[in-house]
Amino acid sequence: MSALPRRTAIPFARSERSTVGLEWELALVDADSGDLRQVAQTVLDAVRPEDGGTHPSIKQELLLNTVEVVSGVCRTVGEAGRDLERSIEELRAVTDPLRVELMSAGTHPFARWAQQKVTDKQRYNTLIDRTQWWGRQMLIYGVHVHVGIEDRAKVLPIQRAMLTTFAHLQSLSASSPFWGGKDTGYASNRALMFQQLPTAGLPFQFGTWEELEGYVADMLHTGVIDAFDEIRWDLRPAPQFGTLETRICDGVTNISELLALAALTHCLVEHFSTMLDEGRELPSIPPWFAQENKWRSARYGMDAIIILDREGNEELVTDAVGRLLVELEPVAARLGCLDELDGVRTIVRRGASYQRQRAVARRNGGELDAVVRSLVAEMRAGRPL
Repeated sequence: MSALPRRTAIPFARSERSTVGLEWELALVDADSGDLRQVAQTVLDAVRPEDGGTHPSIKQELLLNTVEVVSGVCRTVGEAGRDLERSIEELRAVTDPLRVELMSAGTHPFARWAQQKVTDKQRYNTLIDRTQWWGRQMLIYGVHVHVGIEDRAKVLPIQRAMLTTFAHLQSLSASSPFWGGKDTGYASNRALMFQQLPTAGLPFQFGTWEELEGYVADMLHTGVIDAFDEIRWDLRPAPQFGTLETRICDGVTNISELLALAALTHCLVEHFSTMLDEGRELPSIPPWFAQENKWRSARYGMDAIIILDREGNEELVTDAVGRLLVELEPVAARLGCLDELDGVRTIVRRGASYQRQRAVARRNGGELDAVVRSLVAEMRAGRPL
């Protein structure tokens, strides 16, 4: 007699439809050398509230060279961006006197992973103990976008549909061409680094919430994870918040581009949610095409020829983005992010961060400290330079 399948109940929190929240991982770099500084704890202690608790919007991360700024639950991308800017202003009041600059990109161009210190926290120590060499290699930075979904039944269909636009988001945000002082030949080296962790990478395309609960039960039973948030997919439900969390994008170098990519994500989730309301079939793509698209966009970035649909039709990613932006304009008008969404066209026109970084390196004889200076300058300016 076969055993009953395992199930772990995963309640999905009530969330207002298409609310949005942003998380932005920031590197702490030395103002003089451009190398990473292990001062996250000093910074976090300085911004700690008087009651001794943790800061509501400035968080610790895996490595002591990193802090994360998070927005509140917002109605618009612009509102979330203003939250982040307030946190960054608070951070700079601490980091400027330390001669520390804030920087974001998928990777630091020349820092050495072996020299980085891990935050002393049980969760992070367990991760490094289990994953060893690959875990210590996680010298990477990303952006996460949460979008509220009002009905749990919509979450997995929207997640599957979002995989059809995975390559769009990864190509536009690609900002990690360099690793350990070398040009990797990839637009997003971070994308392929991160998927080496257990439970990271592309999500499984489950058809029902019960299948997801069965998967989680199996992962808990076999000790792969101790909690749901140890599932580190590029795109995952966040049941405790009632959101779909998109973790595709490399670290974004400036607030303008971050809001453009967030607006694109926000609009896509709302667009697919509306399609469900209207009884229309959502787009989907087989796992083998999704996997190939991830590799192509990581390798070629804005020059990637991506697979569009289950039939295997292909198109240059920038052309696909152009068509998508026209389709999403009415959604952006409803969500109040037309200006931010239009920023995606600026990325297409002026180039993604990986392209700008390589151009700076070429102009400076391959010197990657010049690339760091350019990343720091974009963070200060709040726009691509």
